[in-house]
Amino acid sequence: MLGADSGGSGLRIALARTSQPGAAPETVGTVTSSEPVRTGSEGIDAGHMLAQLVPAVRGLLAEAGGEGEGLDAVCVGAAGMATLGGDLRATLPGALNREFGTRHVALAADAVAGYAGALGDLPGAVVAGGTGLIAVGTDLDGWRRADGWGHLLGDCGGGAWIGQAGLQAAMRAFDGREGGSQPLRERAEARFGAPLSGLPPQLYPRTDRPAVLASFAPDVTACAADGDPVAAAVMSAAALEIAAAAAAVCPSGEGAVIALTGGLFKAGAPLLEPLRAELARHVPHARAVTPAGGPLDGALLVAARLTEGTLRLPRDPALLSVS
Repeated sequence: MLGADSGGSGLRIALARTSQPGAAPETVGTVTSSEPVRTGSEGIDAGHMLAQLVPAVRGLLAEAGGEGEGLDAVCVGAAGMATLGGDLRATLPGALNREFGTRHVALAADAVAGYAGALGDLPGAVVAGGTGLIAVGTDLDGWRRADGWGHLLGDCGGGAWIGQAGLQAAMRAFDGREGGSQPLRERAEARFGAPLSGLPPQLYPRTDRPAVLASFAPDVTACAADGDPVAAAVMSAAALEIAAAAAAVCPSGEGAVIALTGGLFKAGAPLLEPLRAELARHVPHARAVTPAGGPLDGALLVAARLTEGTLRLPRDPALLSVS
């Protein structure tokens, strides 16, 4: 079986096997490409993904001594699959069948692959936080999604959101307006240069604007840890947004679990302390757990369960399609 995780940092591919039904997949080889799969007018470019995927899989099969065996199941998790995955859904199943005799192909949104990696097939919710933020949850009958709408329309509480709020406070201090933060102004000047009137032409033309905004999030966290009340208020507001997203997707029944995944949650106490309080207030029936693994682990788990015919996670045309 094969799992793949496609995102902004590139494409990760893993070949695995299981020793017995229900066991966790055992990885036997991995390949990482730092070249992200292109997105064009037709969405995620299936041809570009296959150009990286096919030779990598051939190499992994050869190294594992199974070049002639093919692949029974493949799961590809990809950022943007929900809204931009039409070309992948139309192209990948047939191409993988021709190349490797693949019988089962699952195409998953990256958040769903992250869910499978974090919680397996338990009912609950996963909040994935990095530059952006998205929450997905399931009661095993269907999926619910909250946010993940990008830095202009949402991603509330994510790294770009925190960084933007911090820079807004820095600009207030630069202007002398109420609600500004001198510590955040000083950190913004150290990162982006003084005077801060030069920040807009640095920021607005950038195609990677969310990443630039998110680069200031660690400065907001540090100022909050040093006692700056404005920065602390930003982190508390982020915690409220994250908890609200979790509450929107978490099943209501007892026994639900919540996992937090992604680099955002390495921020430490300035974010995690208010977040624990907000989660207790918004989803008191759910139990917080440590994620078992990441999106690539989730893709392998889905592929393994497809091979066994035991996949419990619900199918969805946009979030988890199976052919």
